[in-house]
Amino acid sequence: MSDIPFYHGTKADLKAGDLIGAGYASNYGQRKAATFVYFSATLDAATWGAELAQGAERGRIYIVEPTGPYEDDPNLTDQKFPGNPTKSYRTRDPLRIIGEVEQWTGHPPEQLQAMQDHLAALRRQGIEAIED
Repeated sequence: MSDIPFYHGTKADLKAGDLIGAGYASNYGQRKAATFVYFSATLDAATWGAELAQGAERGRIYIVEPTGPYEDDPNLTDQKFPGNPTKSYRTRDPLRIIGEVEQWTGHPPEQLQAMQDHLAALRRQGIEAIED
């Protein structure tokens, strides 16, 4: 296990020991089968994941460990944040849940709405938030 804590934000109700893997419907966009599983070493990035995932369930942030190799998330690091300051990653191998962050603070409503509006504008342009 890494010394760095990794997080995954979602609305799925899971428990310690469960695996989060690729091949299932993505939490975002057109919900096509995900090629990668995304995770971060920052709570802020995981918070966005928990808040923006599709579904009516409450957002959750899990502490995870990769079970295989991973790489910088090119959707963020190449396009928006060179050098990966968001500490965002992706893997084709499952993430093992080792715990849940029970108490976390979401983004302010106006910031969340601005992000949702931005993602809606991208969808209208035919741009997916995550491109594999």
